[in-house]
Amino acid sequence: MERRINQLQDLLKSEGIPAFYVSNPYNIRYLSGFTGTSAKVLVSQEKAYIITDFRYREQAEKQCQGLEVVVAGGSASQDSPLAFIQRTLSQACYDKLAFEDEDVSVAAYMALDEALDVELIPFSGAIEVLRQFKDDEEIALIEKACDIAVETYDFMLNTVKAGMTEIELANAIDFHMRSLGASGVSFETIVASGLRSAMPHGVASHKVIEQGDLITVDYGCYYQGYCSDMTRTFALGDPGDKLKEIYAIVQEANRRVSEVARPGLTGQELDAVARDYIRQAGYGEAFGHSLGHSFGLEIHEAPNASPSYDEELQAGQLITNEPGIYLEGIGGVRIEDDLLLTKDGNRILTPASRELIIL
Repeated sequence: MERRINQLQDLLKSEGIPAFYVSNPYNIRYLSGFTGTSAKVLVSQEKAYIITDFRYREQAEKQCQGLEVVVAGGSASQDSPLAFIQRTLSQACYDKLAFEDEDVSVAAYMALDEALDVELIPFSGAIEVLRQFKDDEEIALIEKACDIAVETYDFMLNTVKAGMTEIELANAIDFHMRSLGASGVSFETIVASGLRSAMPHGVASHKVIEQGDLITVDYGCYYQGYCSDMTRTFALGDPGDKLKEIYAIVQEANRRVSEVARPGLTGQELDAVARDYIRQAGYGEAFGHSLGHSFGLEIHEAPNASPSYDEELQAGQLITNEPGIYLEGIGGVRIEDDLLLTKDGNRILTPASRELIIL
């Protein structure tokens, strides 16, 4: 965590910002390692503090190496968090404080403005830029979350049967991931079968899964705070020629992206690898979402692979590879992998079979 604090302090110095008030829970965890639910972080150019209450003092002292733990609020003898911040800024003769304006409500801003005798400077997005590049510790946790998702695919194929509802299958998936060590799901599990597979975000419903259904399952888990995100499409019985045709197209689009994904390509260029192939196959209008996004502490983070993202991808970043084709009244297919960009190309973190499995 100390390295992350130092990176942020270097940024504050380069921007001429004396101190930064961090309120976004994901950014607090990134900077401090704190997993509790009540804390703020104050980072100056020289020091870093985690401000919490009595309930979390012991936890913060164990988790937050490199930050001074401040217990504020909760009793008449203690400063409020904002009183501590004001005293700290005043003692250091700081007249400016950056804050995460995209995370702070109007009411919270008014409280800051009333309690602090400094100029408040909007400064959202700074930590999120640092979070784009995963270190070895983060990669190890993400790999474990991906391993859980991969193992769960085998479980899923052995569990699904005609007569189950989509919700029953989704619940079985979620509980199985927990049995493997996941703390929870990284988003609401999508199970879309039959005609509903044409819905890209068809969250599991009470629809009964039937013989002949094509089934798209998009799921992932949290492992020690970090996400995985994987999609596979399979069939319960023969889904018919049209769906097998679009499956083959999506499978090839996914393969082409994984083959070429590397640092130096823009997100726009990577998206075009899949989009152009699907368009040439005659289904361009049926691929209506972007190719992918990054993830980590949150399920959607920067960078992206989309028609509008013209920044270059870099080593150490993650990107999902999730082309799809969706035909209303017929069905749809999506295949999604998690890619870690390396200096030489990429590494696929979700190596479950991408072949059309017909049960």
